[in-house]
Amino acid sequence: MPTSPTDLPLTRRYPALRALPRAALCTLPTPVDSFRMASGRELLVKRDDLTATPLGGNKARGLEWLLGGVGEGDRVVTVGPIGSNSALATAVYARRLGATTTVVRWKQHLNPAAVAVDARIREVARVVDAGSVPVAYVVATIARLRQRALWVPAGAATPAAILGHVNAALELAEQVQARACETPSRVFVPLGTGGTAAGLALGFRIAGLGIPITAVRVVPRIVGRASRVASLANRAASLIETRSGEFVPRVPAEGIVVEHAFFGGEYGRPLAADEARAWALRAGLALDDTYSLKTCAAALASAEPRPLLWLTFDGRVLDWRGTSHSGAT
Repeated sequence: MPTSPTDLPLTRRYPALRALPRAALCTLPTPVDSFRMASGRELLVKRDDLTATPLGGNKARGLEWLLGGVGEGDRVVTVGPIGSNSALATAVYARRLGATTTVVRWKQHLNPAAVAVDARIREVARVVDAGSVPVAYVVATIARLRQRALWVPAGAATPAAILGHVNAALELAEQVQARACETPSRVFVPLGTGGTAAGLALGFRIAGLGIPITAVRVVPRIVGRASRVASLANRAASLIETRSGEFVPRVPAEGIVVEHAFFGGEYGRPLAADEARAWALRAGLALDDTYSLKTCAAALASAEPRPLLWLTFDGRVLDWRGTSHSGAT
């Protein structure tokens, strides 16, 4: 059952945020599992592949706040590359709330998971292809103005959506305090549009946890910047501060570690990453080539005594059963 606003660590910490519109989509908290690496060290995995049904993953947390107030007959417009997990999650949950979604998209390297996601998007949304990123934004702007639609930017990276991952960090802090898991020595998270890393960085500062974050870049450097992550985090901090009237700490850019070594040269281009693939197979975890495989590879390659992989990809999308499944959205 989706978690009510009063049961979120974030709204317990800042009760005034309960007044913000929120669509209850996620069943929280997600568990933290423990696995052994070949070295014998422990690797923790935050199972955000299990945030929601029928489609989990990290985007569901943010969409709770972005789609708050959306209802029957409403329209949503979003953008992203072909096979975008964010676009799929937006369309799935907008549909659950009674709204229709238009996805304006551009080409990317199509790995197997992206192909599967693309097929699901076409089942649950209206798709418009654009020749480039700038053209996609122009087309999307026209579409949302004509339709008077709710706008969801690429990656759903807005201050309101970032609240979902501020809550996630506070959730992990409570799990550590309750001894449901050990304290990670470092958290590894994919760095795409930056909303997940931003929310976690802010949430850990609010919780007073000194857990460092490594954001594993899977996008070009112009997007995957520490300064962008800090800016997103601090815009979310301003939102919380304005709504609650309480001081909220800020996230300095120098506090964000960006790992560049696992990018692979192009968004969506797979890495060889044989060790990470084999480890995930043994662990029974599904990873996608664009985000989670690269982040897992970075975590496994680190010298951290107890790293935590923030698993953002829901492998159930690979076993989707067509329209009979999508009808549940």
